[in-house]
Amino acid sequence: MLEQMGAAAKAASYKLALLSSREKNRVLEKIADYLEAQSHQILLANEQDLADARNNGLSEAMLDRLALTPARLKSIADDVRQVCNLADPVGQVIDGGLLDSGLRIERRRVPLGVIGVIYEARPNVTVDVASLCLKTGNAAILRGGKETWRTNGATVNVIQQALEECGLPAGAIQAIESPDRALVNEMLRMDKYIDMLIPRGGAGLHKLCREQSTIPVITGGIGVCHIVVDDSAEIAPALKIIVNAKTQRPSTCNTVETLLVHQGIAQTFLPALSKQMAESGVTLHADENALALLKDGPAKVEVVKAEQYDDEYLSLDLNVKVVTDLDDAIAHIRTHGTQHSDAILTRTLRNADRFINEVDSSAVYVNASTRFTDGGQFGLGAEVAVSTQKLHARGPMGLEALTTYKWIGFGDDTIRA
Repeated sequence: MLEQMGAAAKAASYKLALLSSREKNRVLEKIADYLEAQSHQILLANEQDLADARNNGLSEAMLDRLALTPARLKSIADDVRQVCNLADPVGQVIDGGLLDSGLRIERRRVPLGVIGVIYEARPNVTVDVASLCLKTGNAAILRGGKETWRTNGATVNVIQQALEECGLPAGAIQAIESPDRALVNEMLRMDKYIDMLIPRGGAGLHKLCREQSTIPVITGGIGVCHIVVDDSAEIAPALKIIVNAKTQRPSTCNTVETLLVHQGIAQTFLPALSKQMAESGVTLHADENALALLKDGPAKVEVVKAEQYDDEYLSLDLNVKVVTDLDDAIAHIRTHGTQHSDAILTRTLRNADRFINEVDSSAVYVNASTRFTDGGQFGLGAEVAVSTQKLHARGPMGLEALTTYKWIGFGDDTIRA
């Protein structure tokens, strides 16, 4: 089955690479229209997936990731339309010039070819990946989690209808609908057809892909994100940012998981934090020093376990640790962070500069919520993933991250001396 899918995707990629921006935008507009016109099919499939997930004891955080609503589906369709408005990077000349030999060279952006994406209970990823791949002339093979197989199947069916309506092969966007995990292992070795693999899931999936894949892998999406509260921070604005970073959508990878509070502000800041977190329904997991200042407050608080510094809660839970200084905070982030998104709340320019320069994450923030690490928020349109590695792409992966380049040489009967 996968051999046929791979061959169909590779054949489709050759056709997609030749499309003009206008032709690609026409396809995307058709997909957005079809997602809305046939939303009942997708929402019905999603209801069935949700029912099974609840019966299987899936956590509330995962259920939130899985759930589609008419409003969410409309937002997804609007995101596709937004991709139409983005500049098409394919064909862009990056650099070049005339050499002494008389050869004129260019480095030009081209599609990667076929992109494979493995992801869990995030049905919006299906459309995000499809729209970005089509905009950049790439075909895609998608393998969503077993919890979303109906939703993904219904969504890809709508996308394929739009493709065929525009005279393009349905093989341009395909989904592996079987929940059989053996197919994942088989997919990891499809280097004959797949040019780049993107896993979006937990640490186990990333480890499997790094160890078993014969295809280049882009890893990321695991976010143990931190916010440092400096001793110069103003309490009211800081609390507003923390509430947003923790509660705006707790199940996302850019949600803050650990708060590092400077000891110079802890005595006044932590009681205020307790009051705010109680109002927001957040449970605090505190180290010894923080616990002493939080135990009499209204928020639910318990002693943090060492392993909790290394895990994503993806829920209304927040670690709180008192640090002696910025060096202590940076050392904690280097030990426990995942190079995703980290922020400092400060009114000291020197500390802001130090944080920017010394915290080696794909996105760092000064006096802002970590929730901004998102392709749409960065002006990239939808994103295919957030990369936390350093080669090829880093941070939210938009259109340019789905291209490579080729060198082109123009001669006038030019030969090498």
